[in-house]
Amino acid sequence: MDAAPIASRTLCHFYGSGDLRKQILYDVDVEVRTGEIVIVTGPSGSGKTTLLTLIGALRSAQEGSLQVLGQELRGADARSLQSVRQRIGYIFQHHNLIEALTARQNVEMALQLHPNRGPRELRERACAMLEAVGLGDRVDHHPAQLSGGQRQRVAIARALVSQPRIILADEPTASLDKKSGREVVDLMQALAREQGVTVVLVTHDNRILDIADRIIHLEDGRLCSFSDAVLANTQHLMRTLADSNRKGELRTLVSGMNEEQFQRGLEQLTSESRRFMEATSLANDEAFQSMLEQALFAFTFKMGDLLDAERASLFLVDHERNEMWLRVAQEEGGKPLEYRMPLGAGVAGHVAASGQGCRIDDAYADPRFNRELDQETGFRTRSILCLPLRSSATGKVFAVAQLLNSRDGSVFDAEDEKRFGTFLDSIGVILETWCAMAHRRREL
Repeated sequence: MDAAPIASRTLCHFYGSGDLRKQILYDVDVEVRTGEIVIVTGPSGSGKTTLLTLIGALRSAQEGSLQVLGQELRGADARSLQSVRQRIGYIFQHHNLIEALTARQNVEMALQLHPNRGPRELRERACAMLEAVGLGDRVDHHPAQLSGGQRQRVAIARALVSQPRIILADEPTASLDKKSGREVVDLMQALAREQGVTVVLVTHDNRILDIADRIIHLEDGRLCSFSDAVLANTQHLMRTLADSNRKGELRTLVSGMNEEQFQRGLEQLTSESRRFMEATSLANDEAFQSMLEQALFAFTFKMGDLLDAERASLFLVDHERNEMWLRVAQEEGGKPLEYRMPLGAGVAGHVAASGQGCRIDDAYADPRFNRELDQETGFRTRSILCLPLRSSATGKVFAVAQLLNSRDGSVFDAEDEKRFGTFLDSIGVILETWCAMAHRRREL
């Protein structure tokens, strides 16, 4: 297997000297694989740009190890650093175009770092690259004649024209509007994929997180996982997921939590759900509603996993239609189950009608059990733990949560019921928030 084009071990960096010496990066260990797109997030002053400039051989590595394209940069001489720089493309927030040069000439400058290329080849390659980024009719325009998005496209063309192994981008969308920023990162992603380039992108822009294969987070110069970061700031998680709406992101994040992290994340997400519902600006926000729906699926499945159940599901109670709707369930053949039944039918219906939870040790021996769902899915239910969820506003049962079959073959006990109830205190708030938003959107 080829070595990763970027790999650091216990990388540290400092600014200043003597009493004014300040540490910026602390023992950063990171590896970026060939063709991977990695986004680096974190608050201002966390060391993101410093890390990027070290990877780009624009600063000297001081402590630890930093290998880029097979070259150890700590202690490397000027010629080695120059060799690394020639195989990296740089994209910056403010384009860094030379105003006196045309778009073609700005792109050609990146090729002039490489010897043995004549003027005609430089011109042809620059024009071809500008054509690839959609600026074939702007090759002779100066930066002042281009929009912000077009200038950034020139910067992308300049970064890619020499066919670099690595692209480093520092806040490439910060000075662009939403449409231009989206076009720029989509273009960067497509061209990088076509050329097999590794991309490391620093950003505060949550709108573009969906292009990443992986997100890493710097906090006070220390690298932490994205899940650790969002557990520390759940509002950032919610806005990130609502803005990017990347399918599966939350499911992946939650699956890696232990029970303590999961409980803490639930509590924080519950608190933020209450606050967000008080904000008029998000009351009808489709992206935020979609994020909550993802949270329901991710948290329900994780809850079942922590309680060692084979299946976990949520039923919504529709009092107006006198029926129940299986809203969250394990997937069958890659498709979510869709199932409605009369209110009061089955174990879940009994719990919805009575408002009382129940544990059943032998489902097929219980007259309340509805065998139709097993028959439809091919699943064989043995034991059941089923609890109601009550509306915080009315006190009525608006949903029912259910676990099926303990994985070890035992039956659910009182401790399982207690833990299940604790999780549902938070799940219920999230579900109620989602239901309220869905109801408001139907009224619009």
